[in-house]
Amino acid sequence: MKESLALKREKVKKHSEAEALLIWYDRHRRVLPWRAGRGEKPDPYRVWLSEIMLQQTTVVTVGPYFMKFVDRWPTLDKLASAKLDDVLRMWAGLGYYRRARLLHECARKVRDDFKGIFPNDEKTLQSLPGFGPYTAAAVATIAFDKKANVVDGNVERVMSRLFVIDTPLPKAKPELRARAATLLPEKRCGDYAQALMDLGATVCTPRSPKCSLCPWNKICQAKAEGIQETLPRRIKKKTKPVRRAVAFVLMNEKGDVFLRRRPSKGLLAKMMEVPSSPWKEGAMPTLADARCFAPVAGQWKPCGVVRHVFTHFTLEIAVMTATAKKKIRGHWVPREKLKNEALPSLMRKIIGHAPKTSHS
Repeated sequence: MKESLALKREKVKKHSEAEALLIWYDRHRRVLPWRAGRGEKPDPYRVWLSEIMLQQTTVVTVGPYFMKFVDRWPTLDKLASAKLDDVLRMWAGLGYYRRARLLHECARKVRDDFKGIFPNDEKTLQSLPGFGPYTAAAVATIAFDKKANVVDGNVERVMSRLFVIDTPLPKAKPELRARAATLLPEKRCGDYAQALMDLGATVCTPRSPKCSLCPWNKICQAKAEGIQETLPRRIKKKTKPVRRAVAFVLMNEKGDVFLRRRPSKGLLAKMMEVPSSPWKEGAMPTLADARCFAPVAGQWKPCGVVRHVFTHFTLEIAVMTATAKKKIRGHWVPREKLKNEALPSLMRKIIGHAPKTSHS
């Protein structure tokens, strides 16, 4: 059956739009440590590692962490053979620590079940630890040049302006994905996905988009209407609840700090911490109320309050310190060696509030 003239025109239009973006990308592509150079074949390990790190984290923040990881573990096999504590230590400060645990689990599964070679199709990739629809699509297209619809926050912003989608996020996500799918090319799929993300990151920015530099400025409906800075629209976020607790920094007479490991499930699972009372909404617990959670009885002294913002809540935690007068069994770490521990940034903040020398 012959294609209709309208269908032929639609295909030409789609291909010209993709081609225009790829021409722009060839001239203006970002140089990123995980991105293959011109003419080079992408390394699936580096693509995957970067995509996991970039979840809810900016490119600027990820860069140094990525380089540390690939210097320490240049291949998937080496990462799979690493100890989880070492991976958590290297991850400390990057946040969302569940990603690090799943990263390590995924490396081992690929090594053991796939002979160290990443599968190249979205469906199989989604079966791996830490892979959702977005990550599977990103790895499939960037690492293996498969046709896949990769839609992150940057792409959502581009699509909302290109097609004037005024439904607020997150309700608009299905429509934005559907619109993005209409523009996918048949060739250079990986380059196209990266080009679209680069466009959102460097040109179609949240504020003051550089429309004069955009390869799609002549077809952008929002620009034509002069409303590009009002899109995408978002449902107003609810105020984050505030939880409060008391943390106990116990030192010995040498200034070593007492640490323990968090439970294997839940927030900051399997990482090291100083003991604390439960993190609950409401008034700040008094020392009398929280003392039962202290590692020892003793003269606990206040030394400030730490405020830390998590994704779904804010934590305010009062820091108490004391010096152990007797030997106490447990994991004691000299301050100068705390950098080698799998301590999340919250715990480093808490310990930073304690004096560097013991007190009576």
